[in-house]
Amino acid sequence: MTTAVEDFVRFAARHAPFDALPEDVLQATGELAMLREVEAGDVVFEIGERLACFYLVRRGVLDAQSPEGQPIARLSTGESFGARALLRDGITSARVIAVESSELVCIPATAFLELIRKHKAFSDYFDRVRPSAERKAAVSLEPTNMLASSTVAEIMTADPITVAPAVSVREAAGIMRAKNISCVLVEEEGKLTGILTAGDLAGRVVAEGRSPEIAVAEVMTAYPYTLEPGDLVFEAMLLMSENGIGHLPITDDGRPAGIITQTNLVRRQSLSAVFMISDIGKHRAIDDLAAVVGKVPQLLAQLVGSGMEPFKVGHLVTTITDALTKRLLTLAIENLGPAPVPYLWLACGSQGRREQTGVSDQDNCLILSDDYVEAEHGDYFAALAKFVSDGLDACGYFYCPGDMMATNPRWRQPLKVWRRYFRGWIDQPDPMAQMLSSVMFDLRPIAGDTSLFEGLQRETLELAKKNSIFRAHMIANSLKHTPPIGFLGGFALIRSGEHKDTVDLKHGGIVPIVDLARVYALAGSIEDVNTRDRLIAARKAHTVSESGADDLIDAFDFISKMRLEHQARQIRAGQKPDNYMAPGSLSALERRHLKDAFGVITTLQSALSARSA
Repeated sequence: MTTAVEDFVRFAARHAPFDALPEDVLQATGELAMLREVEAGDVVFEIGERLACFYLVRRGVLDAQSPEGQPIARLSTGESFGARALLRDGITSARVIAVESSELVCIPATAFLELIRKHKAFSDYFDRVRPSAERKAAVSLEPTNMLASSTVAEIMTADPITVAPAVSVREAAGIMRAKNISCVLVEEEGKLTGILTAGDLAGRVVAEGRSPEIAVAEVMTAYPYTLEPGDLVFEAMLLMSENGIGHLPITDDGRPAGIITQTNLVRRQSLSAVFMISDIGKHRAIDDLAAVVGKVPQLLAQLVGSGMEPFKVGHLVTTITDALTKRLLTLAIENLGPAPVPYLWLACGSQGRREQTGVSDQDNCLILSDDYVEAEHGDYFAALAKFVSDGLDACGYFYCPGDMMATNPRWRQPLKVWRRYFRGWIDQPDPMAQMLSSVMFDLRPIAGDTSLFEGLQRETLELAKKNSIFRAHMIANSLKHTPPIGFLGGFALIRSGEHKDTVDLKHGGIVPIVDLARVYALAGSIEDVNTRDRLIAARKAHTVSESGADDLIDAFDFISKMRLEHQARQIRAGQKPDNYMAPGSLSALERRHLKDAFGVITTLQSALSARSA
């Protein structure tokens, strides 16, 4: 082994992800690697280049920059770059320039991709920068969460259907169809001997052209992994995750006692929310409703701990708010009598987008029929709005600081007035109009006559799409919130006050993506209001590039995950959840991924700004 290779092995072994590779693999990689020296101001690669190497910084400091020269990330000794391009189409989306004299280790792209293919620990390090379609689903397992600490007996499907080993595959498949199940257990003399799944039928019978008359014993999975009823769900989740299995038999002294499937796990994750919604429908007193909704933080911590995807957590938590809102409207009408004219209660903000977390105020409004007459009907709808908004506040959804609620007469108007509002905002897009339209474009009906909104939404989207001046103002408004990345590529921390040395994940990470997605949606007349759904639809409508949409979805998912995990930790510690997270509480890998996510936002904001110039 040459001195150069020895030096590479010693250096690389101290830095992730190379520290996960065996020494012989490091040696082989070192033999292929080349050294490249750059001086301050030298460009390592430009935007749009096809990348030939993966880079490891041996010495020095470099900056990754957006097309407009804004810093995305600062790279120093031991850090690597180039993976995002190599794991996608090979084309670079950022410029890398040396800040000072630096030395880089250049690993050929083919060698890098071979390491990705052969070494899981090395590959996992880069999971965050893969295209979303290729990313492996990861499950975060925490034995402290409510689901994982339950026993298998609590969630398994008891009394599983069993067949004898000699039963034909045709007969077993018939049983599965008749019972609407995805597997049968194979039992002989009272003991579990195997399992036959729908996947086995497809892969081992149909795909191989075997006769359906063969015995189950010939194609079943013999003596599969099992657990007992008293084992923890955590153990079941771990066993299923590590071995890539979707069906786990539960035995009692060797006898089939139950079965756990992925469906059982998903159903259990959602079960608490279902029960809470059911309880909301049973109560009439505000204190009782508040007690039910008061369990939302614990539910959020449970869902996060079980590994549920952030957008699903937001959807579930918002569903509870929707149920509470509908219940309060029902109680209000019982107290006030039937509504004198048709109405529609709508939510905006995070509830409108179905993106609520552990911290939420209320943003809502009322659209009334054009038959509405203030002198005759005003008192009724004022009382209705007060009852619902007061009830939401009592249940923990505090009043909107900007007074964007149905209790404000401005946001409780007939349809013709709402049409005038939106037309005015689009025709004269001053700063206040931009702010109001940004909020109101996230409207979602909750209860009432939905026809009052359908025509308004379609008409408004078409007007917005045709008005280039309005869209330019909306773009400018969407660029006001920027990620907390400093000039030197590090985190721009809050320097004083209650949240000193933290970053605001909401206004520095979530809000900029929400704003970008809204602009893309307006450009394509997209009716979706959920941010993730907007990005997916915008990708299809080509109002954002496919790679840009994928990157923003990845960034949104990651920042949302960091935010929810931060709030879950606070909830478990008995603290009030917030959006202010100290980067020092994260691992080095998490900090790097968070910087990458912020860099994606900066890049897309720069691209949108350049396009509108």
